[in-house]
Amino acid sequence: MRVLVTGGAGYIGTHTLIELIAAGHEPYVVDNFDNAVPEALNRVSELVQRPIPFTDCDVRDRKALTEVCETFRPEAVIHFAGLKAVGESEERPRDYYDVNVAGTLTLLAAMEAVGCRRIVFSSSATVYGVPEYLPYDEAHPTVPLSVYAKTKHMAEGILTDWQRANPEGAVMLLRYFNPVGAHVSSRIGEDPQGIPNNLMPFISQVAVGRRDKLMVFGDDYDTADGTGVRDYIHVTDLARAHVKAIEFAEHTAGAEVFNIGTGQGYSVLDMIRAFEKAADRPIPYEVTDRRPGDVAAMEADASRAAKHLGWRAELGLDAMCESVWGWQSANPQGYEEGR
Repeated sequence: MRVLVTGGAGYIGTHTLIELIAAGHEPYVVDNFDNAVPEALNRVSELVQRPIPFTDCDVRDRKALTEVCETFRPEAVIHFAGLKAVGESEERPRDYYDVNVAGTLTLLAAMEAVGCRRIVFSSSATVYGVPEYLPYDEAHPTVPLSVYAKTKHMAEGILTDWQRANPEGAVMLLRYFNPVGAHVSSRIGEDPQGIPNNLMPFISQVAVGRRDKLMVFGDDYDTADGTGVRDYIHVTDLARAHVKAIEFAEHTAGAEVFNIGTGQGYSVLDMIRAFEKAADRPIPYEVTDRRPGDVAAMEADASRAAKHLGWRAELGLDAMCESVWGWQSANPQGYEEGR
């Protein structure tokens, strides 16, 4: 299939491009490089040994998006483009609603202009909010806490209503848990701009000497060691889930929700210890106050994805940490190393 990938130069997008091409699909990227760099696409091109076509385009630019769609004629879309930091979303709510919600509406308009009716949406397990039970399944109530989570939840609603109005269409809503890891080649990985918002890139930057210590946000949660527990999933497994979802959408109309996680939770201290083993060095850290909007624990019931998509996570904690250390140690300054 011809697959338009918004935000395709980002962390999850680049790994998904590799899996799409391996499965025989033809991707085209649109990205405004707000939180990504062209060098990432250069490296994907190197790995797959073919050029990656792309347009420098903001997802809110209806004219540019429509022109891309009219030229490329996508048969499906994977929608990654968006702002994604929970803390930042509380400080910049207008920007988050503009990009994550208005951008989704603009994308749908461009898709409609060329009759494209299949979309896989990059959603988030944060839409569930405080757990009423664990692991979360797709029937769990959705009570998003942060602005970021609210924008994802709102976009899910828009896409579901759009599919209802276009009954031949297919909408796949993938609720990710916590993506970590890097490609086995160590050529692509997570390279956040500025101070990382997520745990693993912060740990890896401490390990490589870019930062002095890790800040652990709270050790008084109701968990085994007091630190927050999350369901971490290897980005390669996550990328494979998108390919499975696109292929499912090719033959199945409707709006579907799938949790994408492992079902295994690890605490912040578990992750520090596992990374210390992978990198063979200590990770200094300091405990500080909890962050607003964080919950004690999040774990996935991903059995629905296994049943309908034929997808299961295959890579465990050691592979996650080893691949992150491979990426960060080979690229101490991230993609700056290759530019």
